[in-house]
Amino acid sequence: MNSVTRLLEAASGGDARAAGVILPLVYDELRKLAGRRLARERAAHTLQPTALVHEAYLRLIGNGDAPAWNHRGHFFAAAAEAMRRILVENARRKNSLKRGGDRVRVGLGDAAEPGAEDDVLEIDEALAKLSAVDPQSAEVMKLRYFAGLTMPEVASAMNVSERTAARLWAYARAWLRREVENPH
Repeated sequence: MNSVTRLLEAASGGDARAAGVILPLVYDELRKLAGRRLARERAAHTLQPTALVHEAYLRLIGNGDAPAWNHRGHFFAAAAEAMRRILVENARRKNSLKRGGDRVRVGLGDAAEPGAEDDVLEIDEALAKLSAVDPQSAEVMKLRYFAGLTMPEVASAMNVSERTAARLWAYARAWLRREVENPH
Protein backbone atom coordinates (compact mmCIF):
# COMPACT_ATOMS: atom_id res chain seq x y z
CA MET A 1 0.00 0.00 0.00
CA ASN A 2 1.57 3.27 -1.07
CA SER A 3 1.48 6.55 0.85
CA VAL A 4 -1.26 8.08 -1.33
CA THR A 5 -3.57 5.12 -0.64
CA ARG A 6 -2.86 5.38 3.10
CA LEU A 7 -3.60 9.11 3.06
CA LEU A 8 -6.80 8.52 1.08
CA GLU A 9 -7.92 5.96 3.67
CA ALA A 10 -7.15 8.38 6.50
CA ALA A 11 -8.99 11.23 4.73
CA SER A 12 -12.00 9.01 4.14
CA GLY A 13 -11.93 8.24 7.87
CA GLY A 14 -12.33 11.94 8.65
CA ASP A 15 -8.67 12.87 9.22
CA ALA A 16 -8.55 16.56 8.24
CA ARG A 17 -4.75 16.61 8.23
CA ALA A 18 -4.63 13.74 5.73
CA ALA A 19 -7.21 15.50 3.54
CA GLY A 20 -4.97 18.57 3.50
CA VAL A 21 -1.85 16.57 2.70
CA ILE A 22 -3.42 14.50 -0.10
CA LEU A 23 -4.46 17.43 -2.31
CA PRO A 24 -0.92 18.47 -3.30
CA LEU A 25 -0.09 14.83 -4.07
CA VAL A 26 -3.03 14.26 -6.44
CA TYR A 27 -3.61 17.84 -7.64
CA ASP A 28 -1.46 17.67 -10.78
CA GLU A 29 -3.12 14.45 -11.94
CA LEU A 30 -6.59 15.82 -11.24
CA ARG A 31 -5.71 19.04 -13.08
CA LYS A 32 -4.54 17.04 -16.13
CA LEU A 33 -7.80 15.04 -16.09
CA ALA A 34 -9.84 18.24 -15.89
CA GLY A 35 -7.77 19.91 -18.60
CA ARG A 36 -8.21 16.98 -20.99
CA ARG A 37 -11.95 16.95 -20.40
CA LEU A 38 -12.43 20.68 -20.75
CA ALA A 39 -10.30 20.77 -23.90
CA ARG A 40 -13.27 19.13 -25.65
CA GLU A 41 -15.63 21.93 -24.62
CA ARG A 42 -16.38 24.94 -26.79
CA ALA A 43 -13.95 27.85 -26.59
CA ALA A 44 -16.29 30.15 -24.64
CA HIS A 45 -16.84 27.59 -21.89
CA THR A 46 -16.73 29.35 -18.52
CA LEU A 47 -15.63 26.49 -16.27
CA GLN A 48 -11.86 26.34 -15.86
CA PRO A 49 -9.83 23.20 -15.03
CA THR A 50 -8.80 24.61 -11.64
CA ALA A 51 -12.42 25.26 -10.66
CA LEU A 52 -13.44 21.78 -11.85
CA VAL A 53 -10.65 20.15 -9.80
CA HIS A 54 -11.50 22.12 -6.68
CA GLU A 55 -15.21 21.40 -6.93
CA ALA A 56 -14.58 17.68 -7.55
CA TYR A 57 -12.11 17.51 -4.65
CA LEU A 58 -14.58 19.19 -2.30
CA ARG A 59 -17.25 16.70 -3.31
CA LEU A 60 -14.88 13.79 -2.75
CA ILE A 61 -13.13 14.75 0.47
CA GLY A 62 -14.42 18.12 1.67
CA ASN A 63 -17.67 17.03 3.29
CA GLY A 64 -16.02 14.74 5.84
CA ASP A 65 -18.02 11.62 4.92
CA ALA A 66 -15.91 10.38 2.03
CA PRO A 67 -16.13 6.66 1.23
CA ALA A 68 -13.20 4.36 1.88
CA TRP A 69 -10.86 4.39 -1.10
CA ASN A 70 -9.64 0.89 -1.97
CA HIS A 71 -6.70 2.19 -3.98
CA ARG A 72 -5.48 5.17 -5.95
CA GLY A 73 -7.39 4.05 -9.06
CA HIS A 74 -10.62 3.93 -7.07
CA PHE A 75 -10.07 7.55 -6.01
CA PHE A 76 -9.44 8.71 -9.58
CA ALA A 77 -12.48 6.80 -10.83
CA ALA A 78 -14.55 8.64 -8.20
CA ALA A 79 -12.93 11.92 -9.26
CA ALA A 80 -13.91 11.22 -12.88
CA GLU A 81 -17.50 10.62 -11.79
CA ALA A 82 -17.51 13.83 -9.73
CA MET A 83 -16.18 15.82 -12.71
CA ARG A 84 -18.83 14.28 -14.97
CA ARG A 85 -21.59 15.28 -12.57
CA ILE A 86 -20.25 18.81 -12.27
CA LEU A 87 -20.11 19.20 -16.06
CA VAL A 88 -23.63 17.83 -16.45
CA GLU A 89 -24.97 20.13 -13.72
CA ASN A 90 -23.21 23.07 -15.36
CA ALA A 91 -24.68 22.18 -18.77
CA ARG A 92 -28.19 21.82 -17.34
CA ARG A 93 -27.89 25.12 -15.53
CA LYS A 94 -26.76 26.88 -18.72
CA ASN A 95 -29.54 25.29 -20.76
CA SER A 96 -32.32 26.09 -18.35
CA LEU A 97 -34.95 28.42 -19.80
CA LYS A 98 -34.70 30.91 -16.95
CA ARG A 99 -31.06 31.43 -17.91
CA GLY A 100 -31.78 31.85 -21.62
CA GLY A 101 -31.14 28.21 -22.53
CA ASP A 102 -33.60 28.46 -25.41
CA ARG A 103 -31.49 31.09 -27.15
CA VAL A 104 -29.13 30.13 -29.92
CA ARG A 105 -25.69 31.73 -29.88
CA VAL A 106 -24.86 33.29 -33.24
CA GLY A 107 -21.29 34.06 -34.25
CA LEU A 108 -20.12 37.03 -36.30
CA GLY A 109 -20.62 35.09 -39.52
CA ASP A 110 -24.32 34.48 -38.65
CA ALA A 111 -23.58 30.80 -38.17
CA ALA A 112 -24.87 29.14 -35.03
CA GLU A 113 -22.18 27.72 -32.77
CA PRO A 114 -22.77 24.20 -31.55
CA GLY A 115 -23.30 24.04 -27.80
CA ALA A 116 -21.02 21.61 -26.01
CA GLU A 117 -23.49 21.58 -23.12
CA ASP A 118 -26.02 19.87 -25.39
CA ASP A 119 -23.46 17.18 -26.21
CA VAL A 120 -22.68 16.60 -22.53
CA LEU A 121 -26.38 16.29 -21.66
CA GLU A 122 -27.10 13.96 -24.57
CA ILE A 123 -24.16 11.74 -23.70
CA ASP A 124 -25.09 11.78 -20.02
CA GLU A 125 -28.63 10.57 -20.82
CA ALA A 126 -27.29 7.83 -23.10
CA LEU A 127 -24.71 6.90 -20.45
CA ALA A 128 -27.48 6.42 -17.88
CA LYS A 129 -29.15 3.96 -20.25
CA LEU A 130 -25.83 2.17 -20.88
CA SER A 131 -25.28 1.88 -17.11
CA ALA A 132 -28.50 -0.11 -16.87
CA VAL A 133 -27.42 -2.44 -19.70
CA ASP A 134 -23.67 -2.78 -19.04
CA PRO A 135 -22.31 -0.96 -15.96
CA GLN A 136 -18.69 -1.89 -16.72
CA SER A 137 -18.80 -0.39 -20.21
CA ALA A 138 -20.47 2.72 -18.79
CA GLU A 139 -17.65 3.06 -16.26
CA VAL A 140 -15.05 2.85 -19.02
CA MET A 141 -16.91 5.59 -20.92
CA LYS A 142 -16.97 7.80 -17.83
CA LEU A 143 -13.26 7.36 -17.27
CA ARG A 144 -12.30 7.88 -20.92
CA TYR A 145 -14.75 10.57 -22.01
CA PHE A 146 -15.39 12.57 -18.85
CA ALA A 147 -12.05 12.16 -17.09
CA GLY A 148 -9.84 11.78 -20.16
CA LEU A 149 -7.92 8.82 -18.77
CA THR A 150 -5.72 6.79 -21.09
CA MET A 151 -6.54 3.14 -21.67
CA PRO A 152 -3.80 1.92 -19.27
CA GLU A 153 -5.13 4.32 -16.61
CA VAL A 154 -8.69 3.06 -17.16
CA ALA A 155 -7.55 -0.56 -16.86
CA SER A 156 -5.71 0.23 -13.64
CA ALA A 157 -8.63 2.18 -12.16
CA MET A 158 -11.06 -0.63 -12.95
CA ASN A 159 -8.61 -3.38 -12.02
CA VAL A 160 -9.00 -5.14 -15.39
CA SER A 161 -6.58 -5.92 -18.20
CA GLU A 162 -5.93 -3.35 -20.91
CA ARG A 163 -7.43 -5.75 -23.43
CA THR A 164 -10.67 -5.98 -21.43
CA ALA A 165 -10.75 -2.21 -21.00
CA ALA A 166 -10.27 -1.75 -24.77
CA ARG A 167 -13.08 -4.23 -25.51
CA LEU A 168 -15.42 -2.44 -23.08
CA TRP A 169 -14.44 0.93 -24.58
CA ALA A 170 -15.21 -0.26 -28.13
CA TYR A 171 -18.60 -1.58 -27.03
CA ALA A 172 -19.46 1.59 -25.08
CA ARG A 173 -18.52 3.84 -28.01
CA ALA A 174 -20.59 1.83 -30.48
CA TRP A 175 -23.56 1.59 -28.10
CA LEU A 176 -23.51 5.32 -27.30
CA ARG A 177 -23.04 6.31 -30.93
CA ARG A 178 -26.10 4.26 -31.88
CA GLU A 179 -28.09 5.69 -28.99
CA VAL A 180 -27.20 9.31 -29.74
CA GLU A 181 -27.70 9.04 -33.50
CA ASN A 182 -30.94 7.03 -33.29
CA PRO A 183 -32.74 7.97 -30.06
CA HIS A 184 -35.77 5.78 -29.37
